[in-house]
Parts: sequence; structure tokens; C-alpha cells
Amino acid sequence: MEIRQLRHFVAVVNEGSFTAAARAELIVQSALSTSVRNLERELGAELFDRAGRRVVLTEAGRALLPQARQLLAGAAAAKEAVAQVSGLGAGRVAIGTIQTLTCLDLAAELAAFHRELPGIQVSVREAPVAELIEGLRAGELDLAFLAPDARQLPDGLASFGIWREDLVLVTAPGHPLAIAGRTLIKDLADEPFIDFRAGTGLETAVRRLAAHCGLERRITCDVTQIGLLVELVRAGIGVAIVPRRIGEQAGLPCVTIRQPEPGRAIVLAGRAPRPRNPAAEALLGRLTAGVTDAAPAAAGPPAGPRAAAG
Repeated sequence: MEIRQLRHFVAVVNEGSFTAAARAELIVQSALSTSVRNLERELGAELFDRAGRRVVLTEAGRALLPQARQLLAGAAAAKEAVAQVSGLGAGRVAIGTIQTLTCLDLAAELAAFHRELPGIQVSVREAPVAELIEGLRAGELDLAFLAPDARQLPDGLASFGIWREDLVLVTAPGHPLAIAGRTLIKDLADEPFIDFRAGTGLETAVRRLAAHCGLERRITCDVTQIGLLVELVRAGIGVAIVPRRIGEQAGLPCVTIRQPEPGRAIVLAGRAPRPRNPAAEALLGRLTAGVTDAAPAAAGPPAGPRAAAG
């Protein structure tokens, strides 16, 4: 049994198909399929039910998955120890993010990190909050930007920085609310809403805000991509509550919500107490430079100068 085979097996589980896993592992699909078949042959059991359009773990696959993740995390730790001795000339860091991150420009930060440490491979995973937390706990992610549902992170995880994002109502151009420029939550009862998918952090923040103010939203459409949500709002299908920067970048009217002024906390989290991966430690230093709030809580007051103003 080889570490490479276990990595390919876990990649199929994470990505949901052999095609997507091969793309993530940067190899041809036939090579990845052969690797998994060889692993099944060595173990004497099929790990996936390939009868349907989407691969599904068999009982043997479910039994192997936690052990495979543990072995991969151990192998990564061994590589990290060597990288620490050799001075970050090579290595890998994996970071996760919610889809609606706006408190900093992640692409620009990663580009600057690459210029400083070109030998470090960066892997980025975009997923709902629960999947990102699981990735951190399993050792598949070193760091992740979360919009957590609870005030405290799960045991074993720590917050390394907290930002606050302002939320606004976006509407189609020419909408009466766009002309007014501001609104109260209670005045939105007759508006059709476009909702973002559950588990993203944004949906949770909006749902809690509405519940706090006693607003029963009339949801006419729900989506899984923020770009599609923006275009549906532009087309006049409904309004939506999003981080201010998303509305501004889309060129949509951003209506200020008063009483209360909504916002959400964004947390950069990782395994406690600090990343053992020196490449992750280096990236963490860049991402949190200037952040004043790095308490272990999952939610809190606004962060420092790198936080988005809106």
C-alpha cells in the first residue's frame, strides 16, 4: 500500500468523482483509476460502488477513509518536519475558504505569498463551513476562512484572526429601495428574496437577522453560486442580503439596512494552538498582518486595519 494510492482514494471521496479527483491531483484519469484499482486489489475489497453516475463508498471504503486520512496527515507531518529543517524551499499549504469571502483579497495575498516562497505549492478549497471545519480537523486543510454558526469553534481548532463584514441589501437598478438608499428589516416583508445555499455562513447570518427582527422572508429562488445570485438580482427576480463589497463589485445598488445594522464575523481558523506546517505558519503571518483581534473565540468585535470597510 502506497501513500500515493491513499491520496488518490481520498481525492475521489473529496471531489466526488474520478474525473474531478484526477484534475485536483494533476494526473490523467486513467492513472488515478489504476492507482485506486491497485489499492483495492491489495486490500482485497472494492472501495467504491461505481454502478451509478456518482461514486459512492462501499462499507470497506467507509472503514478505510478515517485511517487513510490519518496516514496522510502523518505523512504530511513528516514532510513538514523536513521542510522546516530545509528552510521552506519546498512544501505545500492547503487553505479553505467560504465562497463569499470579501474581508481581504485572497488571490492577491496568495500571489504575494508565491512571490516570496515560490517553492511552496498552495492548494485552495472552496466549500461550505461544515466541510471546511471537517477538513481542518482531518488535517486536510492547514487554514480556513469560516463564517461559523456558533460563537465558539469546535474543540481542537483555534481562531488566528477575526474580521467583520458589513451586510447590505442589493436590488435591481431602479428598484424603489435603491432610490431610497436605506431600509428597515421590518419593511422588507413584501419583497421577494433570492437566498444563498445553506451552510455557507452567509445564509446563516441572513436567516438569524431575519428571525431576530421577526421577518418572514418570501424566498422565490435559492442558488449555490454567488455570481448567479448577483445576476438574478440584477434581472429583478428578487433582492438579497450580501457583503457590501460583493454588491459594489457587481455594480448593484447597495441599500443600507438600519435597525439593526447587519454584519457577520469571518474567522481564519486552524488546528490549535498553531500550524505545525511551517509553510502554513508563513502564510498565516501574511494573512493576519495588522489584524488586532486574534482571540480564540469564533466570533467577536471587528478586526484591525486589514478588515474590509464594507
